[in-house]
Amino acid sequence: MTKNLKDSFSAAGAGRRPGAAAPSGPGTSRAPGGPGPATSAAGGSGASSPGAGGTRSPATGPSGTGTGTGDAPPAPAALAAKVRTLSPSMTRSMQRVAEAVAGDPAGCAALTVTGLAELTGTSEATVVRTARLLGYPGYRDLRLALAGLAAQQQSGRAPAVTADIAVDDPIADVVAKLAHDEQQTLADTAAGLDTVQLGAAVTALATARRIDIYGVGASGLVAQDLAQKLLRIGLVAHAHSDPHLAVTNAVQLRSGDAAVAISHSGSTGDIVEPLRVAFDHGATTVAITGRPDGPVSQYADHVLTTSTARETDLRPAAMSSRTGQLLVVDCLFIGVMQLTYDAAAPALAASYEALAHRHSPRTR
Repeated sequence: MTKNLKDSFSAAGAGRRPGAAAPSGPGTSRAPGGPGPATSAAGGSGASSPGAGGTRSPATGPSGTGTGTGDAPPAPAALAAKVRTLSPSMTRSMQRVAEAVAGDPAGCAALTVTGLAELTGTSEATVVRTARLLGYPGYRDLRLALAGLAAQQQSGRAPAVTADIAVDDPIADVVAKLAHDEQQTLADTAAGLDTVQLGAAVTALATARRIDIYGVGASGLVAQDLAQKLLRIGLVAHAHSDPHLAVTNAVQLRSGDAAVAISHSGSTGDIVEPLRVAFDHGATTVAITGRPDGPVSQYADHVLTTSTARETDLRPAAMSSRTGQLLVVDCLFIGVMQLTYDAAAPALAASYEALAHRHSPRTR
């Protein structure tokens, strides 16, 4: 581990409450999911945030999508991944714009905002809103990204098209198609992951007194994986799949604690409720979700977006979503390991030593 790697994560939380998106000053309230004060629909600032045990104002719109002021626009390679991730939450007219730019970046890069609006049967305002939702300040920035993506594709780096798995597919084809889908999910998640949000989440977990992790179903398995990893490096972390137990534990959280919610849909009530309780009690909250505009993000200080893979009859969304979630969990763990290396390395070594005899060959 290099000093630069440790410093890069430390910088994300420098000068702030551990894991907080930004400090809250008098007359402002911190909006979860990204930096800066929350604003009302009219554009004014909200009331000041109460301290631990009080309530904070939840976000009123999508958060953690990398579209906030001061965020760098996504790289050209990330454009297709952003479209796949955000398209399900777009209006139908915005979906037409997004599908057009992802399907023909070279052709769309040559169009004015008026031309793209005419091509997709939408309005100029819809084109601009779509560009901003995808993370670009305006249509000009989107055109530049499209030109860059077109150049990459012409150099032989065009993305492959995933074929559905058929009931009568030979097992060799199933292996090849699943491997391709897994690779695409990982690539999309990596391309769309906001590293500023990731760094702040790492800082929050590394400095937390206690960490609660919420997940049910397939996401519950991922929650257990994260908890086990953190426990092995000496952190106090517990995964909760029972919604009642999750809420009763969330009530005990305070400032200096952290809570992580894992929900692909971002709308699972059994996950949203404990995260809301943790948020209201002052804990730093993190959401790992495929829907950054979902209800769970309203109560998250930091939102980490995973790829939204296509669901098929033979491969439910729960299977494909878990791949992206596990990547984010591994990123969190490695980041925390880097920040706490002096304490984490001996703890990890001790856990290996404690289990070593269980892996030794048995003698008869």
